[in-house]
Amino acid sequence: MIIAQITDFHVRPRGVMAYGGIDTNEMLRRAVAAIAALDPAPDCVLATGDLADCGLPAEYREIDAMLASLPMPTFVIPGNHDRRDVMRECLGDRHRYLHQHADFLQYVIDDYPVRLIALDTVIAGEHGGIVCAAREAWLAEALAKGNGSPTIVFMHHPPFRTGVPAMDPMMCRTAPTFAPLVSRHPEIERIVAGHYHRPIVTRFAGTIGFVAPSTAHQVALDLRDGEPTRWILEPPGIALHTYGSGSGIVSHVVPIGDFGPIHDFELPADYPGQA
Repeated sequence: MIIAQITDFHVRPRGVMAYGGIDTNEMLRRAVAAIAALDPAPDCVLATGDLADCGLPAEYREIDAMLASLPMPTFVIPGNHDRRDVMRECLGDRHRYLHQHADFLQYVIDDYPVRLIALDTVIAGEHGGIVCAAREAWLAEALAKGNGSPTIVFMHHPPFRTGVPAMDPMMCRTAPTFAPLVSRHPEIERIVAGHYHRPIVTRFAGTIGFVAPSTAHQVALDLRDGEPTRWILEPPGIALHTYGSGSGIVSHVVPIGDFGPIHDFELPADYPGQA
């Protein structure tokens, strides 16, 4: 099974740039085209939040049209830039799973060898996220129904610290019971997230925490205390999570762009170091 992950589109209404100079809509088109060109094709796509930049209906119409061009199912969750009610209203017809839960945009997909559990971490009006008692109870029930099947939990805000002082205050707040819940379920192969606009990997609660890069701008890596978040046009990217019965989940980061043709390693016989 191959799962593509895209995140943090920050799409604007047609013709409008994000932050005064980033064509996030065109960058999402390139990401979608890159996924559509993959061989073998992914079985599905996870879109882990901040789909829209301002939560506007015009932004979700752009997103809906672009994601509809993908030949495989796409599973979306909200981020702090999204608005739940607008997102469900604009995307709910094509993405019926958004109606699984009355209060939150969270759901379970049991159609693949890997279970997909979408966890809504949004706090309306705030940059950071939370897994409140109700959402943790829902997750516990969803995991209990999985009978130990390999699972990915995907959410917008990472529930773990990354060592980036400007970003970690905006992480997902959890109760002391959350990490033990995750630890009791070794079938959780990954907790994958977005929000930080950088590729990040860490150990967390007995599993692996993974943050995918944005399809648009990245957050400049700055490990100094007291510095604000700044954006940079490092190469955008997607993640590919591949699953096999002998390997479990293996995660790859794929930059988006034209980097020239692929070359075979054809070296002359006298090349230094030739085996």
